[in-house]
Amino acid sequence: MSTDLQIFEFERDFADTLRCIPMSVRMKLDECGIKLSLRQWSHFSYNDRYELCYRPTESDPDRLTYRRFLKDLIRTRTNEEPVFLDQPQSTEWQDSQSVPLCLQKQIMEKELSSIPLQKWATLTPLQRFSLVKLCRSGHENHNLPVALKEFIFQGRE
Repeated sequence: MSTDLQIFEFERDFADTLRCIPMSVRMKLDECGIKLSLRQWSHFSYNDRYELCYRPTESDPDRLTYRRFLKDLIRTRTNEEPVFLDQPQSTEWQDSQSVPLCLQKQIMEKELSSIPLQKWATLTPLQRFSLVKLCRSGHENHNLPVALKEFIFQGRE
C-alpha cells in the first residue's frame, strides 16, 4: 500500500476535513487488526487523522508501528481501550482473478451492472478493498453504486 492518501470521488464530501474514515485508513485498520468507530475517529484531531492517513502499513514492522500508534491514540483521545478484531479480516478482495461473491450478491440485489472480470483484474487493491467493504452489512451501501460507477463504469450512465 502506498503512503500517498487516496481519496475517491465518492469520499470527496468529507475529504478536506477528514470527518469520516477514508477507505485508505479502513484498509490499514483491517491490516493492523484494530476496530475504530466513527465516534472514536471524531475524538482525534485533524493532525491525528492526517497521521493515520499517511503512516505506512506496507511491511510487518510498519503495521506494528501503526498499531502501536493507533492504540495509544485511542487510549489518549477517547479514554477507551482499543477493540481488536477477533479474526483476520476477509482478504477476498486481494484475488484479482475472481469478483467476490458478497459483491456479486449486492450487485444483483441492487440490480446494478455486473463487473467484467477483466475490469476487476485492473483495479487497484484499494479499489477492490473498497468495493468489498461497501457491500458488507453495517457499511454505507448507498455508496456502492457510486463507487462502481467511479471504478468500473466511468463515463457510462
